[in-house]
Amino acid sequence: MSRASDRWVSITLSVLLHGALLAALVYGWLLFRPPPRPAPTLAIEATVVSARAVRGVPEPAPPAPPPPTAEELAQREQQRVQAEAAAAEARRAAEEKAAAEQAAKEAEERRAAETRELAERKAREAAEQQERSEREADLKRSLAAEERAAAARSGPALANWESLIAAKINRAWLRPPTARPGIQCMLYVTQVPGGEVTQVRIGECNGDQAVRESIEAAVYRASPLPPPPDPALFDRNLRINFRPD
Repeated sequence: MSRASDRWVSITLSVLLHGALLAALVYGWLLFRPPPRPAPTLAIEATVVSARAVRGVPEPAPPAPPPPTAEELAQREQQRVQAEAAAAEARRAAEEKAAAEQAAKEAEERRAAETRELAERKAREAAEQQERSEREADLKRSLAAEERAAAARSGPALANWESLIAAKINRAWLRPPTARPGIQCMLYVTQVPGGEVTQVRIGECNGDQAVRESIEAAVYRASPLPPPPDPALFDRNLRINFRPD
């Protein structure tokens, strides 16, 4: 027959065993359970409004800043004076720079104008000198030609040339039946370089109209006239004393 003490020992061991088993289960659940989800929150924008504003009571004005001290006023005045002086100095420097640039520009323009004027004056002087030189050269050539022509005319060359012209006209003259011996006519002949006759005028003549017309026709037939032996003797307007006999 079992004793009561043994029964209580069995009950106590059974309780302890079930307690240990329950504790192991609780520990395992606590160890392996999922983390708790955070509670959802709502994003709300809000403005803090005082109760006075809600009730329509005006907010009290913020306290006025303290008046500046005399030292602060003096410092502000000094800063203002310094700023105005710096601005005035900057304006003066800018004006001086602009004036200097304008003066330099004007000086450069004056130098350029003086250079152009000097070049133009030199060019005019050179052109005038060239023109004077050409005029002097032309005058010298004209004087030399006149001197040669005067020398040639004062010699026998001019008379020989006029004789050659008169002889050619005489050969080209067709004597009309009314021509009588002793005919003498003054011919005024105009020619161009090369001897081509451009105009004939009969001056004093002792022949009749037929003789005058025949002599005029003979001058045109004699064209071109013989050239002068000296080019200085050439004259566009000739005065020929035509005496065919």
